[in-house]
Amino acid sequence: MLDKKAIAIIGYSGHAFVVAEILIEQGFTLDFYIDKKELTHNPYGLKYLGCETDHDFQGWKLDVSYTLGIGNNLLREKTAQIVIDKNKALQKVISNYSSISKMAQIGNGVFVSRGVLVNALAQIEDYVILNTGCIIEHECIINCAAHIGPGAVLAGNVSIGRRTFIGANAVIKQGIKIGEDVVIGAGSVIINDVPNNSKMVGNPARMI
Repeated sequence: MLDKKAIAIIGYSGHAFVVAEILIEQGFTLDFYIDKKELTHNPYGLKYLGCETDHDFQGWKLDVSYTLGIGNNLLREKTAQIVIDKNKALQKVISNYSSISKMAQIGNGVFVSRGVLVNALAQIEDYVILNTGCIIEHECIINCAAHIGPGAVLAGNVSIGRRTFIGANAVIKQGIKIGEDVVIGAGSVIINDVPNNSKMVGNPARMI
């Protein structure tokens, strides 16, 4: 069950705007944003709380939950850990226009955008981004802080490592294992396992 108390969004640009819109549509009270500095572009009219890494950050004193508006995988994971270390609630955000199997597992701080499909026995770990219209087939495992881009398709039993980025409209063959901190380019087709710290592009994909 989602907690409807006031929320502060950490990060306040591109990805955060999508997160904010979905939260508002669902009836959350989105009052605050957190960033390195106060921004002139404030489309949702939120109050600036400061930066979560500042020693005098006042946000920890407020009775709010936090949500991640950060698209960068490494920074997203680090920021989530700061929130957890402060014993604060980290809100998952799941669009009403997504379709998630009741047999799937969805971790803490996950973002699921519009048009996402998650099928049976998929396991979505903490802080993952499932971006617009991606498809996660049966028994896939998406590890912590990975980002699956818009329109990407993961066939059954695919495993995605921590902090890995799967570009828009990429296709991952059934049963493939992709390591940690990997970047898969937009439109790439992956037909073989991919080791940690690799960059892959093309159809079929090649390492660069």
